[in-house]
Amino acid sequence: MTASAFTVLIPARMASTRLPDKPLADLEGLPMVVRVAQRALLSRAQRAVVAADDVRIVQACQAHGIEAVLTRTDHASGSDRLAETCEILGLDGDDIVVNVQGDEPLLDPQMIESVAQLLTERPDCSMSTVAHALDNLAEFTNPNVVKVVLDRQNTALYFSRAPIAWWRDGFAQAKPELPHPAPLRHVGLYGYRAGFLRQFPLLEVAPLERTESLEQLRAMWHGHRIAVHISDHAPGPGVDTPEDLERVRAWLRQSM
Repeated sequence: MTASAFTVLIPARMASTRLPDKPLADLEGLPMVVRVAQRALLSRAQRAVVAADDVRIVQACQAHGIEAVLTRTDHASGSDRLAETCEILGLDGDDIVVNVQGDEPLLDPQMIESVAQLLTERPDCSMSTVAHALDNLAEFTNPNVVKVVLDRQNTALYFSRAPIAWWRDGFAQAKPELPHPAPLRHVGLYGYRAGFLRQFPLLEVAPLERTESLEQLRAMWHGHRIAVHISDHAPGPGVDTPEDLERVRAWLRQSM
């Protein structure tokens, strides 16, 4: 399978407490979810499909030439929504799917390609994802920044909101320092095989998943391996709050 043989799926739901109707937020004349799909199509994806929970999202996508499907409104997570989308699209079990979040309008298309390519190269893994080196101690200790540790083959050993790997001697100093080599921040961009993605919602929720509030730990708890691409840069900023939205709007104005 070549790196070009993959589909991007973009889960999008209207319910957002911090930014209501987030998928349709205007970004310099286009709904945010349309901007995300357009970025995804700059990769070598065969197609980019928005998986929506509201007909208004589907209509907005179609108005701008973006493929979209309407999914159920009661899904517990984006993974569940994508599992339904695989069924709707009739994807084969070995087809590669890349999950791009609907609030990442500045995501690097090359990062999407790297995740897809990695999964084609790692038949021993059910998933692939991305990480990059941290250079900021505050981010390393921030529980909202997810960290990952890897084995020799860059397969995930564990994901955590805690600062891992813990540098015992470095943090015993009066002025704590980052470990060496640099710790890795996990980026929430995932590659899956469609067959595994359809299976994932049926797996028992893992105790570690509940503790850390990290869905990928369910896959690992059930024995599935996750390959990790190390990026040399962080992704563009996502949109969670009105302040984030204004920052992305300003970036787009400067780049257009």
